[in-house]
Amino acid sequence: MHRLFIIAGSLLSFVAVALGAFAAHLLKPKLPENLFNIFEVGVRYHFYHSLALFAVAWCIVQFPSSSFTIVGWLFISGIVIFSGSLYVMSLTGIQWLGAITPIGGVCFLSGWLLLAWKVYQSAQQ
Repeated sequence: MHRLFIIAGSLLSFVAVALGAFAAHLLKPKLPENLFNIFEVGVRYHFYHSLALFAVAWCIVQFPSSSFTIVGWLFISGIVIFSGSLYVMSLTGIQWLGAITPIGGVCFLSGWLLLAWKVYQSAQQ
């Protein structure tokens, strides 16, 4: 399972860099500043959590008796829901997507808390 999260982290990091370059070179002159800023927030959190998948993969190897798989899926879900909704909202102007964005944020927050809890539990064994 750790290989899956290394691959996902690598591919999602690639996409984050590509989207950041796309935004900087093609979107900035075309989007209003407020929508451009929304897109940038999506890229930032996308990239942070893509890198976090490497930590999840490391934890899976380091603490094989604990399941960190749910943490990885929470981070991936957060990227898709949080960042994805911000991308679509900034490119289309569909404002109701802002109601979906916090679900992705909850995925990120839950992932970080669960990661800490699982490491703590593993240290107690």
